[in-house]
Amino acid sequence: MRVFWTLLRRELSAFFFSLTGYVIIAAVTLIIGYNFVVFVQKLGSDPTAMPLTEMFYNSFYFWLILLLITPVITMRLFALEKATGTFETLMTTPVGDVQVVAAKFSAAVIFYMIAWLPLLACMAIIQHFARQNSVLDAGTVGGMYAGILLTGSLFISLGCFASSLTRNQMTAAMISFALGVSLFSLGFLATGRPADADWQSQMLAGFNLFEQMHNFARGVVDTQTVIFFVSLTFLFLFLTVRVVESRRWK
Repeated sequence: MRVFWTLLRRELSAFFFSLTGYVIIAAVTLIIGYNFVVFVQKLGSDPTAMPLTEMFYNSFYFWLILLLITPVITMRLFALEKATGTFETLMTTPVGDVQVVAAKFSAAVIFYMIAWLPLLACMAIIQHFARQNSVLDAGTVGGMYAGILLTGSLFISLGCFASSLTRNQMTAAMISFALGVSLFSLGFLATGRPADADWQSQMLAGFNLFEQMHNFARGVVDTQTVIFFVSLTFLFLFLTVRVVESRRWK
């Protein structure tokens, strides 16, 4: 466990002691801020009973952050170390492959969640001026961040897998983006088909990210949805470990 925490601190330092990390946080903050400015303008002329969290998930901006930011966060995890030669040095130390993958993944998830903190500040501002305590309802906010965590973890695991495949950061980002868009497209296709039509539709309904996000935004955390995200996340982390282990076969 001590090795894991040492690796985790190392990876987090790489995020917070580099300009790239702060550029990512600034970009996420800018998108979230602009999104809520648009919401405030709409609410001023067209009130709605829909929770603000659900409005945000319904917007294009959430998926923009998810699809574009996660490849940027993960592209350096393995590719940069392979390109600079530090990965071979790291793997010659008494650390396990699982520990390395787990530490890099955990650091990326922590950084990703920190980048989403401005969303909470925006809702607090709206609650203050709208004088509506329901904006920051504990159940709704908890469900919202549970959705952000689970979807982010899945897309970050895709990025870890992509970064482990290559030495080039841009190539890793492109592979991660392509995998993320493919998963997003499955969810988009699932929205246009009835879930009980046939077995293909039922299987495709499991990838309906939009409906799952709506549930999280309303504070509804379904056990099946959690299992779905956790299973896919562990699948891609397992593939990442297998790629890291493959260096021994060469």
